[in-house]
Amino acid sequence: MTAQQKAFKARRQYNQWVTNQTLEDYALRFTPHSARRWSSGRVVLTAISAITFLALEAIGGALTLTYGFHYVAMAVLLVSIIIFLLALPISWYAARYGLDIDLLTRGAGFGYIGSTVTSLIYASFTFIFFALEAAIMAMALNMLFGMPLHFGYLAGSLVVIPLVTYGFTFISRFQQWTQFVWLIMQLMPFVLILMRDGGTFHSWTAFTGLMPPDNGGFDMLRFGAVCSVLLSLVAQVGEQVDQIRFLPQKQAGHGLRWWCGVIAAGPGWVVVGALKIMLGSFLAVLAFRYGLDVDSASEPTHMYLVAFSYVTHSSTWLFALTGIFVVLSQLKINVTNAYAGSIAWSNFSCA
Repeated sequence: MTAQQKAFKARRQYNQWVTNQTLEDYALRFTPHSARRWSSGRVVLTAISAITFLALEAIGGALTLTYGFHYVAMAVLLVSIIIFLLALPISWYAARYGLDIDLLTRGAGFGYIGSTVTSLIYASFTFIFFALEAAIMAMALNMLFGMPLHFGYLAGSLVVIPLVTYGFTFISRFQQWTQFVWLIMQLMPFVLILMRDGGTFHSWTAFTGLMPPDNGGFDMLRFGAVCSVLLSLVAQVGEQVDQIRFLPQKQAGHGLRWWCGVIAAGPGWVVVGALKIMLGSFLAVLAFRYGLDVDSASEPTHMYLVAFSYVTHSSTWLFALTGIFVVLSQLKINVTNAYAGSIAWSNFSCA
């Protein structure tokens, strides 16, 4: 006689969670070809959409105000080439074999312990940037809407967590839904600035910084200092890998399309990143010319308050546009930070 087992409600819910692959989306380590059910365009858009973090503008602004336009422009060009070349083979292996950073590190010869240390370093990178981006959003909410900083920190963290519960499935949808609005808000103020105040471009390129060299010549130490700051962004390829491994398998006759997807979703992030660094450089000089002090001129919320003042003269709309843009930018990147950080920390903890 076969005993019948009663299915309790909690047990039925648990079984539904187990069988629902979208709760995991092969988040850890290996992504088989059968699980790569998204189109190349959607994967690329999701990967590129994460490069919205305003820390790039803050870095570009702070470096320009200190060292000047020419040092920053040359350093951005050099470091972008280095990061692109380093990220290309990593992205290729991730897309071809569906591997995350942990397995890529093991395959590169670092072994089990080496991959564990790499996962810890990578997790620390994502945690630091998660906190940094949440702090930028909290400062914006405090300055624009009077929200206390501690509530801003809490909101910036708790809002993101539910968005990453369903893995790549929901993250890709979220990035698709928000990308067009974000792109319009990103470009609109710069178009109006150049149309209404064309002299700002010359003022930016002629800006020599607040600490120019004593002899007026080229200082390699200053150039090296700028490059060292920018090179800290090299770990961003890890977050790109967490998206690239979902690219569909390379099909015969579509090799060029597949390679375009790999480059756009992988090392291509540095092209967008370099542009945002230079946009931050431009806005910092503009804000400094408007009379803001150095600290405020290099802070993203103040930067975009000045930028959106070219869009509207209404203080209500100015605060609203700046607040929406900053919050949207930070949510888009912190969704990726939380997802990638949880994967890296899980790899480290399970080692």
